[in-house]
Order: sequence, then C-alpha cells, then structure tokens
Amino acid sequence: MNVAEAWNGPLGAHWAAHPDRYDAMLGGFDAALFEAAGIRAGERVVDIGCGSGHTARTAALRAPGVEVSGVDLSEPLLDAARALTDADRFPRVTYRLADAQTCAFEPGAYDLALSRGGVMFFADPVAAFTNIAGALRPGGRLVFLCPRPAPVEGEESRTLRTLSALLGREHPGGNPVAEAMASLSEPDRVRAVLGASGFADITVRGVDARTWWGKDAADAVAFHLSRTHGLTVSEATEAAMEEVFRPYESPHGVLLRAGVWVVTAHRP
Repeated sequence: MNVAEAWNGPLGAHWAAHPDRYDAMLGGFDAALFEAAGIRAGERVVDIGCGSGHTARTAALRAPGVEVSGVDLSEPLLDAARALTDADRFPRVTYRLADAQTCAFEPGAYDLALSRGGVMFFADPVAAFTNIAGALRPGGRLVFLCPRPAPVEGEESRTLRTLSALLGREHPGGNPVAEAMASLSEPDRVRAVLGASGFADITVRGVDARTWWGKDAADAVAFHLSRTHGLTVSEATEAAMEEVFRPYESPHGVLLRAGVWVVTAHRP
C-alpha cells in the first residue's frame, strides 16, 4: 500500500471520522504556524495537505477577505472538510482533490502556501515543492510544520514505544506513511530540498508543545487502539496501557510533549 492508498483507506477514514481528536492533538502548534505565516487581508492561500480543513478555516479567519484553497489527495478527508466548512461562514474556502506534487495550479496565483504536517508524503519532494513554488507569486511565502526527531527518552516517543511493546509490536516498519513522516525531519535536508525547488531565505525553527491524547488515560487508550483497524486487546493489556498514560493526565487531559520544525521560505 502506498501513501495515497493509505490516506484513501483505513488511515484516511479514521482521520475523517475523528477530526476533532486529531485537531486537538496538533492544536498546540497552531499559534507557531500562524505567527510564522503572518496572513494579511485579501491574501490568497493554498493549504497543502489540508485534511479535514481545520487549517484552511483558521487561515480564512486570520484577516479580512482571505481566500483559501485546500488541496488534499484523500477523498475521505475532503468529504469531512466540506461537511465541516459552513458555506455562509467560510464563503472563500474551497477544497480540491489533488496531489500537490502534480496539481495543475494556476501559475503565481497565491501569496502563501501553508501546511500543518501535510508536506512529508511526496514521492518526489523537489518536484512537489517546485510545483508549489510555481503556484506562488514572486515574493510569495511558504510556511509549514513537519515532525522534529523525537528524543529517545522524550515523553511522546517513550510512551509510544512502551505502548508498542505492550501490544507485542515494534515501532512501525515498512509502513509508507510512518516512513514518510520522517522524510523532512533533518534541517539540512529541508534546506537542500527547498533550495533545489527554487525557494530562498529558508529558516527551520524548533517548537515544542503538548499534544492532547484524550480526556483521561482510559480515553487516550481507547483512541490509540482505534487507530489500528480491527485491533482488540485483553483487559489486562488495556489496563497496563492506561498506566503508561497515567503520568501525563492533567486537568486539561492527557498531554505529551512533542516537537516540530516550523519552516519558512519565499519564492524570489
């Protein structure tokens, strides 16, 4: 199964069925993304890998008259995005089923290309970012988030490693989505790919935030298990998994510290 098949299969269906959960999980990074984006009144924005539309809708509210086009290759997620986007409240937000690597964008149509974790999955990153650069006007901006390598003993990586051991599985291997997630995790590679794609003034800045996994340990376990289609476990394993999440319970839910890169660049 390739990346497109995964996002149009059980993985995409799960994200589409739980948009609020995933948006809450990633929401701690929104402030850094939109601060870097600096969206101004009347700008045209393309949201790359828009998923269920949270970033597109948020972008549209950042300044008056902002027009946003969300692009994604997942039909389930775009169905969710359209269902969640009220046409009266968001008249300038539209969605398009396409792979941004090959999408026939109107040349120079956008002021900003934005993405919250949607740019790691390209088969050919240089071709993809070259295509995105062509969609920007001269001086147009690129701003995206991508995963930062997690410390071995960091909260999120340690927790996921322990959960995998309890489930009798190693960290995912041979999974095209899991492998692609790390494709832009090294700053030197990010700079090389973007430079080869025609971008300039490339910056890569680390940001930490708390990711929200559930209202309590039991809720976090139920959600984690639901992410693998058809997976069931014994009561003993489920109880042990709850204990893994227990130290991270707070009045605001189960929170695990994680990190991303905030990447900015512009088309000369």
